[in-house]
Amino acid sequence: MGPGERDGTRALIEVLLLGRYLPHEHVVAGLAAALRAGAMTADAVALEARKAAQAETDPASAADRLVSGEPSATVTSLHEWRLAHLPADTKPLPSVAPYDQLLRRRRTSGGDHREGEAQ
Repeated sequence: MGPGERDGTRALIEVLLLGRYLPHEHVVAGLAAALRAGAMTADAVALEARKAAQAETDPASAADRLVSGEPSATVTSLHEWRLAHLPADTKPLPSVAPYDQLLRRRRTSGGDHREGEAQ
């Protein structure tokens, strides 16, 4: 079994294990939506299956999407979805000034040896 087959088998098992937590029809709907969008990952299937389950429990939001013209077969990247739901990062960027000082100190103290040689 090659690496591609091994990865494909692992992804298929992940999709099949979704059946432990989601009804069969939601997993099938997730597979169909991921296939239509060309998103052939277990994460995409899981996300779409959960969207199908949510649409069933909250039919008003699914109906609103249909009425508003929003496509129902779009697939969201799980990574993009997680990033979109993270709080904004308000911390300032770190300073690299201490590293600049280390570089200056190294240049002034070790001018006799060549780069890559031990001191």
